Amino acid sequence: MQIFLQTERLILRRFTGADVDNLFDLDSDPEVMRFINGGIPTSRDEIEHDSLPAFLHYYERGDRYGFWAAIEKSSGEFLGWFHFRPGEGSGPNEPELGYRLRKSAWGKGYATEGSKALVHKGFTELGAERIVASAYEANTASRRVMEKVGMTLVRTYPVGQSDPLLVGPERFNSNGVDYALEKDDWERQG
Repeated sequence: MQIFLQTERLILRRFTGADVDNLFDLDSDPEVMRFINGGIPTSRDEIEHDSLPAFLHYYERGDRYGFWAAIEKSSGEFLGWFHFRPGEGSGPNEPELGYRLRKSAWGKGYATEGSKALVHKGFTELGAERIVASAYEANTASRRVMEKVGMTLVRTYPVGQSDPLLVGPERFNSNGVDYALEKDDWERQG
């Protein structure tokens, strides 16, 4: 097992081809997928032939960024994953933070714990100057995590009333939000 990062309760390790079932179980929960694609489960075929190979591609490139399986230390249980990588059109000094966890892991501080560790690693080891994250405005849990790691709201923007990723009343009431944390600000927060 190639470990990327450890925290008090988590191991973030590289994905392997054996993680198809873990990802399929995660993406089969409509509540987990609610703010990803409107709650539609991802097919096993898509995970096996698209999602997981894309995750693994980061390791093949020798990239210091990528996607990591989040494992609970005490039980060895797969909890979900984190990504920490430059977003589209961004350079290597501005990685994007993201996470997707099983519902059973929600509300236990795992997203915050893993995110804080990635922010620390980004600024102290990987040469990041600015870390960004995005969510739907209605995704208050994800936004709380961003704020707990020190990120601040940069902008709110319309996503359109017909956005297929939003369900129920959020479809008509939500915007996208971008958060960021500059290295200087992170150092001052100390």
